[in-house]
Amino acid sequence: MAIHLVVAEHDGLHLKNATLSALTAAKKNPGAMHGLVLGKNVKAIAETFASYVGKVHLAEHEALEHRLAQGYAKVIADVAKSIGATHIWAAATVAGKDIMPRVAIRLQAGMASEIQEVITENSFKRPVWAGDITGTVEINSPIKVITVRATEFDPAESLGLGEVAAISVEPGTTTMQYLSFDAVKSERPELGDARVVVSGGRGLKGPEGFKQLMEPLADALDAAIGASRAVCDAGWVPNDWQVGQTGKVVAPDLYIAVGISGAIQHVAGMKGSKVVVAINKDPEAPIFQVCDYGLVADAFTAVPELIKGLKEGKSR
Repeated sequence: MAIHLVVAEHDGLHLKNATLSALTAAKKNPGAMHGLVLGKNVKAIAETFASYVGKVHLAEHEALEHRLAQGYAKVIADVAKSIGATHIWAAATVAGKDIMPRVAIRLQAGMASEIQEVITENSFKRPVWAGDITGTVEINSPIKVITVRATEFDPAESLGLGEVAAISVEPGTTTMQYLSFDAVKSERPELGDARVVVSGGRGLKGPEGFKQLMEPLADALDAAIGASRAVCDAGWVPNDWQVGQTGKVVAPDLYIAVGISGAIQHVAGMKGSKVVVAINKDPEAPIFQVCDYGLVADAFTAVPELIKGLKEGKSR
């Protein structure tokens, strides 16, 4: 019988929704389901996770207070061995991409990354060539490590009370050192979880364009703000706003792309959105090939009109 171990991701206070999507993917195959929470003073998070997965192993240690990939990978691999796990699952977030390949190496396991569909317990579908092609990956090793594209799976539903078992762990030595964490603080929804995302590109001409157009638009829609890689690389906005193959993958109910040409790398990060709206003054922009609604117009003319209409609609 398969034994699944789902590794939780959290911020020290709250369980990430992406973990619940990874749990949904894991449940596509039969077998015993286990959860794992690592950190320091995170029992409350383990109890929350247990209500979804059933049984959670709580690995607390001073050296696990901060997420350093080497120590985390060792503990995950050790726990997987101790319970005889056949499948180790995690969300394909920045943390998952950092830690899980190390887990696979420690366990000499095959790995499938950023899967978007579970076919069998050995085979999975994942995007390749920036999402232009969907490939099937088959893992023949006894242990399998899988990271899940959270936008492709609904979060798991709570089962009620679960069991939390504290375990003794040893993170071992590490060459990594925690210095600081500079979080991007915002009152807006988190980009990966937002129901509405408004993204800007080079058509906004500079950081002033984001402040003039995107911030009021986001406020009018209670939306998160995203951006193309080009503007993040240019330093117009924080790197944390990047949507795309090398940024964040989002799948909101509504995605509005303003002044974004629609390079394949960007489209790979937002093509799962339910409704895509594009505003661009170039009628040949590739973004119009993937959008549901397109407007050929200057963003500095169209967006203020859109904001005005939204405000008038709310006031009625």
